[in-house]
Amino acid sequence: MEATRPPSRRTTLTQYLIEQQREHNNIPADLRLLIEVVSRACKLISYHVSKGALGEALGSAGSENVQGEVQKKLDILSNEILLEANEWGGNLAAMASEEMESIHPIPTFFPKGEYLLLFDPLDGSSNIDVNVSIGTIFSVLRCPDGAHPTEQSFLQKGSHQVAAGFAVYGPQTVLVLTTGHGVNCFTLDRELGSWVLTHRDLRIPVDTREYAINASNQRHWYAPVQRYVSELMQGVDGPRKTDFNMRWIASMVADVNRILHRGGIFMYPADKRTPNKPGKLRLMYEANPMAFIVEQAGGAATNGEKRILDIQPQSLHERVAVFLGSKNEVDRVTRYHLEG
Repeated sequence: MEATRPPSRRTTLTQYLIEQQREHNNIPADLRLLIEVVSRACKLISYHVSKGALGEALGSAGSENVQGEVQKKLDILSNEILLEANEWGGNLAAMASEEMESIHPIPTFFPKGEYLLLFDPLDGSSNIDVNVSIGTIFSVLRCPDGAHPTEQSFLQKGSHQVAAGFAVYGPQTVLVLTTGHGVNCFTLDRELGSWVLTHRDLRIPVDTREYAINASNQRHWYAPVQRYVSELMQGVDGPRKTDFNMRWIASMVADVNRILHRGGIFMYPADKRTPNKPGKLRLMYEANPMAFIVEQAGGAATNGEKRILDIQPQSLHERVAVFLGSKNEVDRVTRYHLEG
């Protein structure tokens, strides 16, 4: 007689990863340990975020990152937590962070592994000081150059990712993860210190009535985005014959988490203010991992013209326009771009 799982059993992240390896043979021990280490680092970041002003970590650090953006104290702290947590385990060849100009090779006195880790240590930094949801985004690649990675080692298409995820530090702390076989969501049980599987096989509805975009930039948008958003705003009186709601949190992790649970489209287009830049969001640290997650949940993700996961990166901090979420809406705004 086939054994069945007791209905009351709660599945932890570790149990889930082991079950995935048994079912799909896609999470070897080193990758499982890497994901667990990242998840533990997210727990620590969540603790510091939750302390707020009590932890004396709010406010500006008085410095800028490689992007020319003012760093918050929690940006720097989160970056250090992820670096220190992942240096010594022997799972990685190198790391790269949105907050650092160049890659971070594993120190010579630690063992090396076959994976590369990229991360945005604290997404949504503008929300840190006002107690709005923020989070951490990460991406895992295999290292093609063994124990001697270079920046070029990281410049792989997003379709080569073996895992990606993000944590949201909000009313609950959640971890969203894909290893290439769907998307699952874990909630942090603070009393037990465990990540518990709470949402299995998340699926994004193909249709939606919600969109997320920073409408204050409307005057700078190019014609395809102007056309698309104008149709949404006209509601039942316009060509779409449907009323749409706008949601904009200015925290990509929070916006994408909402889309995973109830649908929607997230847009961060290129605009006329910086015509020499293809967008603002970073391809390697934000767009690729989020595109991988969204596609695994049945959604779509493009830069307005092509699939994000098919873009060949040219530099570590390359920027890109992003349209992701419910497939039919992403397809529509992409078609407007291709029509010119």
